Amino acid sequence: QVQLVESGGGLVQPGGSLRLSCAASGSIFSIFAMGWYRQAPGKQREFVASSPTGGVTNYADSVKGRFTISRDNAKNTVYLQMNSLKPEDTAVYYCYADVQTAARLVPYDYWGQGTQVTVSS
Repeated sequence: QVQLVESGGGLVQPGGSLRLSCAASGSIFSIFAMGWYRQAPGKQREFVASSPTGGVTNYADSVKGRFTISRDNAKNTVYLQMNSLKPEDTAVYYCYADVQTAARLVPYDYWGQGTQVTVSS
């Protein structure tokens, strides 16, 4: 079993900043990637950022230059630093981890519970 617990969401004014955190735990053998998706009301879930282990980070065009993804591999934790927030960033943010376990040698995506980010005056 793999569990991902998110924190850091909240209400922030336009132009403000938030830092999301997501910690993975469980029977983890190796994490191949961690990242973030988001879903706004009435919209499809969309990719935000990814951090492949040993690879280059990737960002959606809508957040590039404003958001920064980082990881603490020793803690199996991924962060999303969100700066210059806009109202259109309002969404539930979900972290994921692409994980190899003893039960699943083929990497499998696990998801956090989601954390609400609201950008409003």
